[in-house]
Amino acid sequence: MNSTKVLEELSSKMATATDKQALLGLDGFVDKIISAVASRHGQGTDFDAFPTIESFGQRILDAAGESANIELYENYDKLGGNGPIMANAIAANHVKVKYIGALGKPVHPVLQEFADKSDAVSIADPGITNAVEFEDGKIMFGSMKGLDDVTYDSIIETMGEGAFLDAVNRADLIGLVNWTMIPNMTQLFEDLLTKVLPNIGPKESGRYFYFDLADPAKRSRADLKEVLSVISRFRSFGFVTLGLNLAESRQVSDVLGLAEVVDGGDGLKAAATRIRNALNLSCVVIHPREGAAAATKDGAWWQEGPFCKNPKISTGAGDHFNAGYATAEVIGLSPESCLAVAVATSGQYVRTAKSPSLQDTLGFIESWTSGTLSD
Repeated sequence: MNSTKVLEELSSKMATATDKQALLGLDGFVDKIISAVASRHGQGTDFDAFPTIESFGQRILDAAGESANIELYENYDKLGGNGPIMANAIAANHVKVKYIGALGKPVHPVLQEFADKSDAVSIADPGITNAVEFEDGKIMFGSMKGLDDVTYDSIIETMGEGAFLDAVNRADLIGLVNWTMIPNMTQLFEDLLTKVLPNIGPKESGRYFYFDLADPAKRSRADLKEVLSVISRFRSFGFVTLGLNLAESRQVSDVLGLAEVVDGGDGLKAAATRIRNALNLSCVVIHPREGAAAATKDGAWWQEGPFCKNPKISTGAGDHFNAGYATAEVIGLSPESCLAVAVATSGQYVRTAKSPSLQDTLGFIESWTSGTLSD
């Protein structure tokens, strides 16, 4: 990292974030954090939970051919979903955020605070994630029925065509995430391309689109290839970035018939370049745990991340990376500086479990590059 360049760019441009508007969507989840009860001693929390996924799995295997009754104890509910978490993180950078997505009709109580502060329009019921946590990981059982109702028609029915076109027109940044969980999202992208974007004017400072597929492993190869082709067409209306984690970059490379993705900075820079060229996108970002690579028409870059030995939280780290990168893009930072801001945003989040501001990120990068950063 050229820390001098990064710090100068961020210092000079971060104040402009307050002049930017972002439109985010389209998912929404209520995350239920759950313990699986192995043995109960009394009411409430007076129980021993299954300590590991293996011990939980063994109880299930032992019931094969018979039956079992396993208690799931709900510890608490929290806001979930790639879109809301990314939107919250962008709002922490003092960008004005409007959210459209599946927050409930009426809005679910867990999502109400987020809905209020993001001027949200809820078009469907949220998904429900039952996250059963263990010492060695977690198993997430999802109910996605409400996301079937996330469509262009539901947006127009809820807020009106004029209001929706106005929201898109005002946005400097449009973030569209969690394609995997939303069955009708490819068609919604088509509707944006044919019914909305041709009917609004260009932004003087440019319009930025940020896409995150969100683990497309369960979708068919044909579906994935189709949506990638559709995403590439947004290039006619602005600067398009596709954000991928390591597994997603391999799935995308495979479906596009590209060379196998190789780990490490040089390998990921090459992979990002191949994907960008194949799809004719403005930018492709690949972010494994240890850092991130980005490729544009001007070149490719790699940035090591600020490794954290004992993270307070890991769920949402990728969404915070996306928020950092997208914010840095929309305020006009170079790709190298966007990468630094993105990994720093994620690095702060896993250390504190809080979404940092750009001012926080500036201080974090100063500590990181001076060698005074601690876990």
